[in-house]
Amino acid sequence: MFFRMISGAVTRQKRKLLMMACAMALGISLATAMLNVMLDVGDKINQALRTYGANIMVEPSGVSILSDLYGVREGAGVADKFLLEADLPKIKTVFWAFNIVDFAPYLDVRASVDGSENTVTLLGTWFSRHLDIPTGESVDTGVINLKSWWEIKGEWLDDGDESGIMAGSAFAAQRGLKAGDAVRVAVTDGQGRKREAVLTIRSVYHAADKEDEGLLAPLALVQRLSGLEGRVRRVEVSALTTPENDLARRAAQNPRSLSRHEWEVWYCTAYVSSIAYQIEEVLTDSRAKPVLQVAASEEAILRKTQLLMLLLTLMSLVCSALAISNLVTANVMERGTEIGLLKALGATDAHISLVILTEMLVATILGGTIGYFAGIGLAQVIGRSVFSAAISAKGLVIPIVAVLVFAVTLVGSLPALRVLLRLRPTEVLHGG
Repeated sequence: MFFRMISGAVTRQKRKLLMMACAMALGISLATAMLNVMLDVGDKINQALRTYGANIMVEPSGVSILSDLYGVREGAGVADKFLLEADLPKIKTVFWAFNIVDFAPYLDVRASVDGSENTVTLLGTWFSRHLDIPTGESVDTGVINLKSWWEIKGEWLDDGDESGIMAGSAFAAQRGLKAGDAVRVAVTDGQGRKREAVLTIRSVYHAADKEDEGLLAPLALVQRLSGLEGRVRRVEVSALTTPENDLARRAAQNPRSLSRHEWEVWYCTAYVSSIAYQIEEVLTDSRAKPVLQVAASEEAILRKTQLLMLLLTLMSLVCSALAISNLVTANVMERGTEIGLLKALGATDAHISLVILTEMLVATILGGTIGYFAGIGLAQVIGRSVFSAAISAKGLVIPIVAVLVFAVTLVGSLPALRVLLRLRPTEVLHGG
């Protein structure tokens, strides 16, 4: 009898139940899209931010200590501290190697240009370096990817170009230089000997930073001119990371203060502090430090983005609940005579409420199913348009959506159930 009543109601109320299913589908589709994006947005934001520079700086341990304690960046005890270029491939052997997107070493020296007494910074680096990793894998890394937002008038240098150089926009403007001009660059090495080379400006770059005031060259060329073969002053690392929490902040201050379980959780999570710690483990006499401004920006952007998506999800569900509530309430009022007759024949409020709720569930489950798959498609549209990457469908969203369907159905039914409970058979059937 119960199922006959449900099937009969579904047959007679096709239009209203279809509208109810559409209201649920709209809300669930947006909720599904937002939940999938919210659960996947951490990596996507990290990937997007990784195009704007490094979030870990690696320096010789002595330089880092003097800088932290006294703010000393130049002079005795600093200028003679280096990292070994041969050790750098080890960066890609740490536990979170696949999270390290790019890295580039730097060697900066003071150089005079065309005999000028005013020296400028000559910065050597890798542009696009192919490395064979000790694990047997290969990787291409360098500033071309790490500094992808730089504006280049011309072409990036090749690492094997021993006669080319790039000029910063401020330096080029001050000297009236352009691509194709030749300059004589002189560097005094550690033994006081002056080494010179005539180099051709291949291109002019604009970094919107102090780098615009100097020159950029292949690392091997700067090492040869300065007599510092095989050495670098610092390494910038760009890594995909997990937002910091209290555990990560305590570990960043002192990893030894953690319990064994806490240490394992921290070490095996892609926090920027744990990746930096692992880099220190593989590079000799190094100190890896998170670039705090970048890490803090990532965390703030991620939290605000997730909060926005959560608010959109809640708003969409509230709208669906209101729409369903209005539809069901109108349906109950239109069926007042039918409901009054059922009560007069002995049906209890609980029985009638169960019928109404079951009808709603038929419609809302149908709408929720359609909305879920529509939401997966909407998530892909959002991922492609905002992050230029696909959004992976999270299995966790399925039970969440199921709970949301039942919750919205229940909340939307409350006003209708109140109307149903107030109906009196005598008033409805006799108009009393």
